[in-house]
Amino acid sequence: MAITLLTEKLWFPPVETASLDGLLAIGGDLQPERILLAYQSGIFPWYDGDLPLWWFPNPRFVLLPNELKISKSMQQLIKQNKFKVTVNNAFSEVIKNCKNCIRKDQEGTWINEEVVNAYTQLHKMGYAHSVEAWQNNELVGGLYGIKMGQVFFGESMFSLKSNASKYAFINYVLQLAKEGVALIDCQVYTKHLESLGAKMIMKEQFSQLLKHFLHSTQINK
Repeated sequence: MAITLLTEKLWFPPVETASLDGLLAIGGDLQPERILLAYQSGIFPWYDGDLPLWWFPNPRFVLLPNELKISKSMQQLIKQNKFKVTVNNAFSEVIKNCKNCIRKDQEGTWINEEVVNAYTQLHKMGYAHSVEAWQNNELVGGLYGIKMGQVFFGESMFSLKSNASKYAFINYVLQLAKEGVALIDCQVYTKHLESLGAKMIMKEQFSQLLKHFLHSTQINK
């Protein structure tokens, strides 16, 4: 199956044309309008070398906030107020830590300076959000992603202390649920998020949920 090469035109091919591994298109740019257009269809960018690659994997890894699982050990940490959690207090620090985080079984990072600049701009526009976990006034974990309508698209997380990112994620999911968010897109499988209740669903179900919770007539930040 041929993969679409994007130009300056703001569009994406139908998600049904994605390859078996989820690759939909190559190229284009990371201007905010293109990124937001992508998320509205469940498409997200990763970098490989100098070009952005646009993905729509099937099946899709998601978390429904009402299915969040909190282990007894994490419940204990929450009762102890192990970390202080804030939202949008240190976006730049969070995304830079995600960029520099060394991950097991992964060479390098897909987060380059162009990604940092693009999502920082989206943060200034009110779409990209960061969650921070602090210990003794030191940033020790966190995550960032895009919020549109009743959907949060998780992008990356990091942890400098054991359980810090998980702690921040749990707190944020609970907050998102109170705000009416009904779908969290985790993109691709991780054992870490599976332990918190995330699950695989087929692309047809994901697209239906996305369309329902995005309120296609008006995208709210």
